[in-house]
Amino acid sequence: MTDTTTILQLRDTCKLVSEALDNIINTAQDLALRYKSTPMAARSNLQQAVPMTFGFKMARLLATFKRHRQRLSEILPRLLVLQFGGAAGTLATLSETGLAFQVQEGLGKELDLAVPEIAWHTERDRIAEIGAFFALVTGTCSKFAMDVKLLMQTEVNEVSEPYAPHRGSSSTMPQKRNPISSAYITAIASTVKQLSAALFDAMVEDHERSTGPWEIEWIVLPQISTLTHSALQHTFELLAGLEVHPGEMKRNLALTNGAIVSEAVMIALGKRIGRQVAHDLVYDICREVAKNPSLSLLECLLRNSTVTESGIGRAELERLCDPANYVGLSEEMTLRIVRNR
Repeated sequence: MTDTTTILQLRDTCKLVSEALDNIINTAQDLALRYKSTPMAARSNLQQAVPMTFGFKMARLLATFKRHRQRLSEILPRLLVLQFGGAAGTLATLSETGLAFQVQEGLGKELDLAVPEIAWHTERDRIAEIGAFFALVTGTCSKFAMDVKLLMQTEVNEVSEPYAPHRGSSSTMPQKRNPISSAYITAIASTVKQLSAALFDAMVEDHERSTGPWEIEWIVLPQISTLTHSALQHTFELLAGLEVHPGEMKRNLALTNGAIVSEAVMIALGKRIGRQVAHDLVYDICREVAKNPSLSLLECLLRNSTVTESGIGRAELERLCDPANYVGLSEEMTLRIVRNR
């Protein structure tokens, strides 16, 4: 009955996980809607890429947690299965009574667990699957926490963790406000990932009753379950109290003096002078802007004869050089995710 007890405990764990997922989804949805039109810099390779909106960033997180909720609903019918079959799973002690399957079904009904199609003493895919799911969920929590840590850097300052007196403070540097929850989340997620790998070792069990791999589960499952719920709780609290700084996002969008929208300019010019010619021209102009911080992309474009002779006027260039005008379908995609139940 050890396996059945494990399944009952995992059912309780999954209930807590499900509730935490719902809380996270609802909170991420609120943030996505609130900031669906708030422009910020998207980043690739830790460099500014093109503009997007903060709501779009939150909608991506929301979509991922919705997939996790769906995954859990698909896993539970495979996980919540009774183990009752005797020494080798053959129901030998009850086989001559004619009631073996009825006893099994009655116990399943009593415990609200499904009856297995066949014994699974040493077929541990159910346990490994839920462990892998917990690693996936905490991995998503860790990705979000990593972004918060990066956005919370002094030089970026686009979001902050929830404020409380002395939260994240330094023992020697009073000005500091460290991303303490994010640090916990990333540490927890890394630990869950490592522990969940042990469950795949536990799958390699000998014959009909193992000589050690089974006991791996007894060691790591309690830790995985506790840590997963903790990571989800930290993530929910982080989202619920997240401080968003649209002013800093706007300031950072202006750091490159317009170069962040060079793609928009290149595409527009490419329709007039050719894609490759436009690329090389805008590339050279961006290098000029980077070397001389007193210049803006707009100014350099306006004084370039190839650009002015292309037929693009000042008003159009001003529109193209405004980052808020080049967030693509950020808002539409955000709303699509929010409306997708």
